[in-house]
Amino acid sequence: MNVKILGPGCVNCSLMRQVAIDALEMLEVEATIQHIIDQAEMKKYPLMYTPGLVIDEQLVCAGRIPSMKEVVSGVEGALDEGAPGEGAT
Repeated sequence: MNVKILGPGCVNCSLMRQVAIDALEMLEVEATIQHIIDQAEMKKYPLMYTPGLVIDEQLVCAGRIPSMKEVVSGVEGALDEGAPGEGAT
């Protein structure tokens, strides 16, 4: 799993990063966490305001610090999408 924090490195970026770390630890999910400060890279996502949280290339929250529940839901959704055999008949 790949998690990205999009933003200039402000306090809110740090808070978002910590919520993401806490959610990943709670779910016992290993992930690479990147902090993206490059404007060109941020423009790849539909981000109007920072900070932004991207989980496996999907923007799941922007412009505010998400709750733990929101991050857990985003991680679980990404895990479900990546599960082998899902949707196979």
